[in-house]
Amino acid sequence: MAPSLAAQGTPSTSDTRGSTAAHEHIAFIGGGNMASAIIGGLIKKGVPANHIVVVEPWAEARTKLLADFALVAHEMPGPALANARTVVWAVKPQVFKDAALQARFHTKQALHLSVAAGIRSSSIARWLDSERIVRAMPNTPALIGKGMTALFARDAVSDSDRHVIEKVLAATGESLWVGDETQLDAVTALSGSGPAYVFYFIEAMIQAGADMGLSRAQAHKLAVGTFYGASALAHASNEPPEILRQRVTSKGGTTFAATTSMDQSEVKAHFIRAMQAAQHRAHELGDEFGD
Repeated sequence: MAPSLAAQGTPSTSDTRGSTAAHEHIAFIGGGNMASAIIGGLIKKGVPANHIVVVEPWAEARTKLLADFALVAHEMPGPALANARTVVWAVKPQVFKDAALQARFHTKQALHLSVAAGIRSSSIARWLDSERIVRAMPNTPALIGKGMTALFARDAVSDSDRHVIEKVLAATGESLWVGDETQLDAVTALSGSGPAYVFYFIEAMIQAGADMGLSRAQAHKLAVGTFYGASALAHASNEPPEILRQRVTSKGGTTFAATTSMDQSEVKAHFIRAMQAAQHRAHELGDEFGD
């Protein structure tokens, strides 16, 4: 059995054994990468493909779902959604409202999970005429089961509903409940967009390695391996990253020279400002597309 519901503000790593509520039907509005990551996890846990309904307007994405999971996706919302106990909204923010208004008459009894960036639960509740709304902010490592997802539930979402959501997302990685929806804008800036920051620094390390005489293949292997190992060490350690960094840094040494250069260029301050820009844009998305 999966563990009991994690307390708000604490990580949840639900057991992936078993399937969602005895193979209840689940629907996905949108069948792109994030939906596919969740669908793949559900099928691995034993949810039958014929208990999964997908609505995906793009023919290329429907073809991929058929090839990957033997799922025949629907081009438009329809009566096939009526059996779904849970609906996952994996659509772009700018099309969410139209998709919701098309599907709402078929999903009134469902629990809704949105993975759309920026769109506030109040807007989703209004569009769907339902208060059983959970917002999620996942990130792309979910595609390989290493994701980090933050979750916020409206008041009408029961403990049982939360447990269902945890089981739906269990195969994508870890999850964390937050008690204030506004925190999801910060989550978006930190972990939602976070993989891009890691890739950005990996790009810079590869370029620096090549400039210093390594082949790009050598620099790529060293940079990716270093990020992977350092992240694993930070994850496994009980010590804060400051201490781990200090242990690599001897005064007057090579690491000290590099970190001193970064401090002089105010890299940390610039990085913090960049994340605040991402947080601000997440808030703007809610204003722009939520009406």
